[in-house]
Amino acid sequence: MALARVDRLTFAYPGSEPALRDVSLEVERGEVVLLLGASGSGKSTLVRALAGLVPWFHGGRFEGRVEVAGRDTRRTRPTELAGTVATVFQDPEDQVILGRVASEVAFALENIGTPPAAILPRVHAALEAVGIGGFEGRSVTEISGGELQRVCLASALALEPELLLLDEPTSQLDPEGAEAFFELALGGDAAVVISEQRPASALRYADRVVFLEQGRVLLDAPREAALDWLAERRPAWVDPPQPGWNNQVAAFGDRVCSVESVSFAYDRPVLERASLELHRGEIVALTGRNGSGKTTLAKLVAGLLEPQSGAVVRHGRAAMLLQDPGRYLVRERVDEEVALGAPMARARPMLDAVGLAGSEARHPRDLSTGERERLALATVLVADPDVLVLDEPTRGVDPERKLELAALLRAQADSRATLVVTNDRAFAQLVADREIALTPEREPVHA
Repeated sequence: MALARVDRLTFAYPGSEPALRDVSLEVERGEVVLLLGASGSGKSTLVRALAGLVPWFHGGRFEGRVEVAGRDTRRTRPTELAGTVATVFQDPEDQVILGRVASEVAFALENIGTPPAAILPRVHAALEAVGIGGFEGRSVTEISGGELQRVCLASALALEPELLLLDEPTSQLDPEGAEAFFELALGGDAAVVISEQRPASALRYADRVVFLEQGRVLLDAPREAALDWLAERRPAWVDPPQPGWNNQVAAFGDRVCSVESVSFAYDRPVLERASLELHRGEIVALTGRNGSGKTTLAKLVAGLLEPQSGAVVRHGRAAMLLQDPGRYLVRERVDEEVALGAPMARARPMLDAVGLAGSEARHPRDLSTGERERLALATVLVADPDVLVLDEPTRGVDPERKLELAALLRAQADSRATLVVTNDRAFAQLVADREIALTPEREPVHA
């Protein structure tokens, strides 16, 4: 008997078109199922349905049936599935509840009635398993996005669930961390359903692949057959397209930003004597391990932080797309959000440029994570800054949209200096003129 069964599920959020249309599939015990599809195709909604959050938490119109471990999710609350099902959500910032890492991992165990004497050993074991042993006392607000994703995975693994649901689990992890993440998450006995926009690593572990488009299942096949289907019909998912420009540009314009031997610390040092220069016309990729200080350096470039020693000199205006843009959307309509930075006459063409034409009247919160990422990008591009800083801009963005994003940034490159903070090495190679890697000692290494 299948561990999870979805039978002819159609679901629409309140006031919206169906996010899922007549979806049927089964997940066997111990099986790894990979969900692929463009941003907004229904992957996250399907994950929520398997967790019981659709329809209990999100509301909306639900038709069909979802069963997990023999229980109908329409009659079983998500709290009753806790322990059987565990989820790592797309936005780890929205998943954490408590202020300290150990308390966050322990919280889930307490909720399922774990004996008190067993909680701390399971917390320590889970944090060690995901590579952040020793983080127990750290504040969740002062660790990197990738480290926060590991905390969320530790919380899920500590539950020892039968069904593990992973929604974009590696979106903020460096390549080494992503590989380790999958080895840990998929190394147990749980059935695993993964929604992923960086499919290269996940495809190696998948038993089956399900491809969604506009809420419908286009493909449900074993991995090898799925790879053939993708290569023929959706090649960007297995063979990322190459850029149509020459990235070996020798000379750029004036210097627009200089970071001169800056240091910065939160409760511990993050950057020590870091330096870099950005010139008009170039796109620079800032890479490095999670926790190496990439986001902190980006905020210093953009003026969101002031160095504690050293200096940052900017010529012109800076704008930054933060790592979790959904937190900063404040208007009721998509076009109004972009028009905060420029007249409406410029806002709507910018929506078209980022692939959101036709979404002008939608509420920003009704967009998928990838669509919100593109909306947030439009809000900073429309201001036409001299220094553009993008922190993980491909988070939640499908491979075909990544190519479009790279083309857009290249088309506008001459008008500004662009710094792209990314753990997506394929995107960095696609878009950037040069790379600056932060080493574990947090010293920039040019490549």
